[in-house]
Amino acid sequence: MRHGQTQWNAEGGKYLGRTDLPLTDIGLGQAQEAARQLAGISFTTIYSSPLQRAFHTAQIAGGGAAVVTDDRLVETDFGAWEGKTKEELTMQDPAILSSWEDDPSKTKAGGTGETALTVLTRVNDFFNFVQQKHKEGNILVVAHNGVNRFYLSHKLGMPLKNYHLLVQENSAITEFTLNKEGVLVLYKLNSKNS
Repeated sequence: MRHGQTQWNAEGGKYLGRTDLPLTDIGLGQAQEAARQLAGISFTTIYSSPLQRAFHTAQIAGGGAAVVTDDRLVETDFGAWEGKTKEELTMQDPAILSSWEDDPSKTKAGGTGETALTVLTRVNDFFNFVQQKHKEGNILVVAHNGVNRFYLSHKLGMPLKNYHLLVQENSAITEFTLNKEGVLVLYKLNSKNS
């Protein structure tokens, strides 16, 4: 799942990568709603990005169970785009933005951040680790919009430039399985009780 709402999410979609913002009151409520939805599921382990918005969401959604942080789940490094909206980037840096939209797998976000391929490599490594460590059971993973969408796009066979066609709402649950070969089967996307 994606973390709950932060102030930058509420302000109209600023690029929020490594800036470590807390959850808003709405974000806390979203995490509590996710906890109600997940209450009947027993988790073998709960993993989270180390950023507080994801970690706090994982603690709440997991019903207070222990949360293991993993740096491979941290949000994309957006470089010079951090804290800016797409509208601002369109005016300030249209060439890099256009290059990113054409091929984020090779273009560094903000000119100095990560490529989508770099993000995907570390997230794939995380899920390979999880598959080796936990041969069965339910695992809750709380991460970020960019990380989740790059991973899902890749696993569903979509070009990475189409990652933005997948929506990841704050604190919404995405359910999938991975078989031994790493093939992903998607059961739910943005599941919420409300």
